[in-house]
Amino acid sequence: MSIQQRRERERAERERLIVTAARDLAEAEGWDAVTTRRLAAEIEYSQPVLYSHFKGKGAIMAAVAVQGCADLAVELRAARTAAKGTREALAAVGRAYADFARRRPALYDAMFTLATDLPFATSEAPAPLKEAFGELLAVVEPITADGEDKALLTETYWAGLHGLVTLMRSGRLPKRAHEERLALLIGHFAAGGA
Repeated sequence: MSIQQRRERERAERERLIVTAARDLAEAEGWDAVTTRRLAAEIEYSQPVLYSHFKGKGAIMAAVAVQGCADLAVELRAARTAAKGTREALAAVGRAYADFARRRPALYDAMFTLATDLPFATSEAPAPLKEAFGELLAVVEPITADGEDKALLTETYWAGLHGLVTLMRSGRLPKRAHEERLALLIGHFAAGGA
């Protein structure tokens, strides 16, 4: 291995370490606890080393969000491919999405709630964002009627899931009826194509 290859591998490993530390710290204490000073102490590197990888907290949060989208895509794909039929796939993906948001609230916030510079819904979007959306698209596409915009319909399905998750997490909707709400959303959404 050349010196250049070793340096690139070490740099990539440091970036993974920074992203993992930020993700873990945010999940344990919230995003307010994630500062470059705190991260530097956590990973035992100086703040200038962090800044040599990321411009600041926003860039670190964006990297966490990209990694989170990759994780979400894997979970949605597993749910979708294990389901039997269109309606079951919509339900399985909806449950997987809601479970992901429940299990990883700080990660979910970085991905879909907090402001980042990530380009969503453009050709410049990082591949993991496209892959996560692609998993939603894969369950919506079979219920898309002729002439309907499948991407727009998928965005509407996603917005419904995100709305339920966000309102429940904020206490505006009681948790006790979450499964029934999710079933209603999926049932009415799939009524036209299932």
